[in-house]
This record gives sequence, structure tokens and C-alpha cells, in this order.
Amino acid sequence: MKNERQSRGLFLSSVATGAMLNPLNSSMIALAIPNIQRDFGLSYLTISWLITSFYLASAVTQPIAGKLGDLIGRRKLFLGGLILVAISAMGAPFAPFFALLIIMRLFQAVGSGAIYPAGIGMIRDHIHERQGAALGFISLTMSAMAALGPTIGGFLIDWGDWPATFLVNIPVLLLCFLLGWFVLPKDEAREKLTLQQLIQKMDLSGILLFSVGVVGLLLFLLSLKATVNYVAGIIGVISLVLFIWHELKTNIPFIDIRLFRSNRKLSLVFLQYIVLNFIYYSLFFGLPSYFQDGLHLSVAYSGLLMLLVTGMGIITAPLVGRWIDKSGVNIPILTGNMLIVLGAVLLWIFFDHVPVIVMLLIVSLIAAGCSFGNVTLQVAMLEASPANIVGVSTGLYQTCRHFGSILSAVALGLIFGAQFNPEHFTTLIIVFIVAGVVVVLLGMSYSRIKPESAKA
Repeated sequence: MKNERQSRGLFLSSVATGAMLNPLNSSMIALAIPNIQRDFGLSYLTISWLITSFYLASAVTQPIAGKLGDLIGRRKLFLGGLILVAISAMGAPFAPFFALLIIMRLFQAVGSGAIYPAGIGMIRDHIHERQGAALGFISLTMSAMAALGPTIGGFLIDWGDWPATFLVNIPVLLLCFLLGWFVLPKDEAREKLTLQQLIQKMDLSGILLFSVGVVGLLLFLLSLKATVNYVAGIIGVISLVLFIWHELKTNIPFIDIRLFRSNRKLSLVFLQYIVLNFIYYSLFFGLPSYFQDGLHLSVAYSGLLMLLVTGMGIITAPLVGRWIDKSGVNIPILTGNMLIVLGAVLLWIFFDHVPVIVMLLIVSLIAAGCSFGNVTLQVAMLEASPANIVGVSTGLYQTCRHFGSILSAVALGLIFGAQFNPEHFTTLIIVFIVAGVVVVLLGMSYSRIKPESAKA
């Protein structure tokens, strides 16, 4: 029994160490942007592509990486992703020009993005008891790294300037690779594919249309805060329409579009996750503006208050995981969604009329609801996904997270405008209430559907 617990612990530690690289590196670089701008002598708009390109690359490549893992083996994909991140960690600090730094950043995004679908797929394949607790542990690790990333980045920059935010990956990668090599189960024997067969099964035409469509749509959404990029939007929509048409016609699709019509549970999981992340990131990026520009609190104090909010994910994730193992996902999903609406309504009623600490407790209800969703929807996605496309489903699940985060950035830009005032935050609270009601209705629709025979 002890050996089983140790084996399970090492397995989950290996997956968690790899999975945390994406949220850590996506958030840690925020404080490094001014120093990188200074060293390369470029405008903020140009330097900000270090952040934008990371999100775009992650959103596009995670479903593709998941598909590749379904075909060649998830352990191979996991270790391959670590190697790509290692290349970026060693190459980025010594990049002589900005274009090479962007390429290294893309390596980092693609590599860390490939690790998550591979790791979650292996959990589904090899952990059958207390799977909810296992996914809760992964969610806890990722939430902690996303929350602590800016703090870690600040210490690293004080110690070794911006290159340290890349170099810090090396010891983590070494530990993760050793754990992965010796602990992760070897991939099951699969049919050996020639390069031509692999290309055919990957559906390169579908991948190209999907990639152009997603990038075009995301660039259009990101441009809504400034000069609207209609060209990117038109190209994105046309590409996605062509992608759907192609996937319905081809014999071996990259993503089986028919699945979303026949498997409504999976479709509702993805929709809930988009709305959930829209709410969370709107809160995550909108609340500091209120603290600093509305309440005139210091940056340090605002950061401490935000840590109390983001810490809800660290506290609740393992508890929700154990709850799911006992009761299933339906009740935890509905509970989390109701917490969001309750918190948003209380915030609307008591906003600006209670001490900051009371407002934080109310906001924590919304954060806790989002944390519930992070764990429950992850389990629901695995339950609803057919076994042969777990990698693609997991990748699409993460793409939904990026869509939600980018939609939140667009909403905050439109609501706050050029200058913040407290009335803007009142508008954001109303948006929270509306989005909360939407996610509750989606959760109720999900719970009413009888379990699909997805695993078959």
C-alpha cells in the first residue's frame, strides 16, 4: 500500500512539475517587460508580443500537440515538450536580437503547451482511483504558479535581470525530465506510423485552417481595445468556416466536428470553461485597477490583497477533487457556478459600502467558484471525451481557457477605457452577474443530460 502511494505521488509530481511550466512562464515575464524593452530599445507595443505570442501559440498548438500525443504516445510528447522548453531556457538569455527572443518564447509556449494534454491524458490512462483528487492536485499546482509567477519573477529580476526568468526553468526541467524518464509509464505499444501516415492522420490541411482561424480571431479580439483589425477577423472567420467544412468532408479529421453535436456534455464543458475563465481573468486583471486607481492603495498592498484572492484556488482545489471522487461532478459544478453568482450579487449590493477586507471576502466567493470549475470541468471533460481523442479534447480545453482570458482583456479595455473610475468597476460587476447567470444555465443544462457513452 505504501509503495502504491509513493508511486502515485511520484507520478503526479512528475505531471504537476511539467504542467506548471506554462502558467509560470506566462505570468512570470510580466515584470520583466520593462527591462527587456530597455535592453533591446524597442517600443512597449513591440515588446508586448512576448506576451501575446505566448498566448496565441499556446491556444493554437495545445490541441495539435494533444492529437500528436494520441498518435505517437503521451509520454513521448511529455518528454519532447520538456526538451523544447529547455531549448528556450538556454537560448533566450543569450538572444542577440529581439526576433530570436520571440522564437525562443514560441519554443517555450509550444513545449509547455504540449506537456499539459500529455500529462492529463496519462492521468486518465493510469490513475483510475481518486482521479478527482489527482486532477485537483494538478489544478492546485497550476493555480499556485499562475498566482505566484509575478512574485517569483520579481525576485528573479532583482537577482539576475530578465534572463533569470528563463534560466530558472533549467533546474525545474532537469528534475521533471528525470522524474518523467524513470517514473512515467511507457507508452502502450502502438502501430508504427511512417512519416506519410502520421501526416495523413494529423490532417495537416485541417490544422492549417484551424491555426489561421484561431490566430485571426484572437488578433481581431485583441485589437478591439485600439484600432480594430477587421482583416484579421475576416480571415479568421473564413478560415474557421473552411475548417468546419473540411473536417466534415475528410475521412480522418483533426477534430471530429460531428462530436460536438452528438456529445453535448463535452460541448457544454467547453462553453462553461470559456465563460468561467472570462470571469476569473476579468476579476484577476480588473481588481488591481480598482485597488490602485479607485482606492489609491500602494502596488505592494494591492499585490498582497490579490494574493488572498488567487489563494482561493490553492485552498479549494484539493477539497473539490475529493468531493468529486465521492459525489461525481454535477453537484460541485452547480455549487461553483452558484458561488460566482452569489459573490457577484453581493458585490453589487455592498460595493463601496463595506471595508476592503469584507469586499475581499465577497470577491473570494467568485474566486472560489472559479476554482471549483477549474477542477470539476477538467474531470467532466475527461469523462465526456472518447478515449481515442483525449489529447485533442484536453488541448481544446486549454484553448478555451485562452479564449476566456483574451475575452476578459477585451471587456476590461472596453469598460475601463482610457482612464479608470469607480463607475467602471460597477459596470464590471454587472458583467460578472450576467456571465455568472450564463454559466449557471450552462451547468444546469450539463447536469440534465444523461451520461454519454463517450468512453465507448
